[in-house]
Amino acid sequence: MTGPERDPHTTDDPTDRAVAGSPADQAVPGPPADQAVPGSPADQAVPGPPAEQAAAGSPADGPVGEPVVGQPRRSGLRNPEAAVRGLGAGTLGLEALVLLLAIQPIRVVGGDLSGAAIGVVVALAVAAIVLAGMMRRPWAWNAGTVLQGLLMLGGLLHWSLLGLGIIFALVWAYALHVRRVILG
Repeated sequence: MTGPERDPHTTDDPTDRAVAGSPADQAVPGPPADQAVPGSPADQAVPGPPAEQAAAGSPADGPVGEPVVGQPRRSGLRNPEAAVRGLGAGTLGLEALVLLLAIQPIRVVGGDLSGAAIGVVVALAVAAIVLAGMMRRPWAWNAGTVLQGLLMLGGLLHWSLLGLGIIFALVWAYALHVRRVILG
């Protein structure tokens, strides 16, 4: 070899190198790590029947990270309530944007979109924006469901509003499903 011989298992990452005098550099007296020390917690057995041993948290419980029966299942999110609120607010915000942007194409393609229908679309978009900002309130999820029904009722004014209502009702139903799964 023309260059210096290197260990194939080493890296050039400076964070991997131990500083001289650091705890990683000093040897710890005692038995090797793979041998149990008499009297250590790993060496002590849990007294009682097997059911008590399983409740004590022995390594033979099963895979790490599985929920214990009787305890709520964790979602893995740091703040699941905020995540679910963000999902609801994002869904309603997107709905408001689509409703406002759909006014002109509906007028051009659909033909007779009356002033009342435009007023209903704008009112529903404003209601969606207001609800998106109020997702902390417990009633906001129910109000969002009512909003989807009102949009479908807007189908009486123009058939495309019914189509948008069905699409967003399905999206809202999925958001409610995710909310139920995450929050329980």
